[in-house]
Amino acid sequence: MTAMRIAVTGREGQVATALIERARESDGVEIVALGRPRLDLLSRESVLASLADARPDAIVNAAAFTAVDKAESEPDLAMRVNGDGAGHVAEGAARLGVPLLHLSTDYVFDGRLDRPYREDDATGPTGAYGRSKLEGERQVAARAPNSAILRTAWVYSPFGTNFVRTMLRLSETREEIGVVADQRGNPTSALDIADALIKIARRLTADASQDLRGVFHMTGAGEATWADFAEAIFALAEARGRRATRVRRIATADYPTPASRPANSRLDNSKLARKYGVALPDWRASLSVVLSRLIA
Repeated sequence: MTAMRIAVTGREGQVATALIERARESDGVEIVALGRPRLDLLSRESVLASLADARPDAIVNAAAFTAVDKAESEPDLAMRVNGDGAGHVAEGAARLGVPLLHLSTDYVFDGRLDRPYREDDATGPTGAYGRSKLEGERQVAARAPNSAILRTAWVYSPFGTNFVRTMLRLSETREEIGVVADQRGNPTSALDIADALIKIARRLTADASQDLRGVFHMTGAGEATWADFAEAIFALAEARGRRATRVRRIATADYPTPASRPANSRLDNSKLARKYGVALPDWRASLSVVLSRLIA
């Protein structure tokens, strides 16, 4: 198998960390992780220079302003990072003539649909973060036609800050935790995202078919509310020797946040399976893998 060199932006993020790990287990894959100060999404010059120096066969744009609530008080910064920054990466990919895999989010939708969202459903972000990520999608599509925009959601992993690690930390000192039960989505392991990205990058570098370009949804199989997710975390943790923790199911209105969250974050992944033959595992199986690592 021909060796493939993938440059990934966002050196310390969950997806970049997972890609570095998974590449060690994949023959012929080298990950070049780029982050600040070498690559700063706010600086077009640094982005273009860093990507050129990396000499990639493909680029994964995983760097982003991800603080959803903070984006409400810093909307201009979120837009510059997630919108213009994505545009800089897209320009770099186009200059180098390599495919771009750009990670986006369920927050580009308003969450009011009564079924999982498909790629051609109308977007309508309700907050600054979602608007900035949608602008990033627009800039990528305009500047890098040789790209796959991959929307994911509810990302967790053994690394960084995420819902699973937060729940485990809280369970160390609490017997009961209130968790929102009226938002529904697809928990997605960054390890599974990394495996899928490597497969998608291989196809994009080898196949110029237009069917492989455009927007795709990529989340774990199965769905849950945040409360369901928390209950699964605590059950798996208790089975591994942790103390028992109960979930108190609450409404979104009981846990106000600066940014509104979509009530329905479910994404339909059938297009990715149809075009790429890629389907992420069921979230419960992937959660068990991550929990085993965190608790071990």
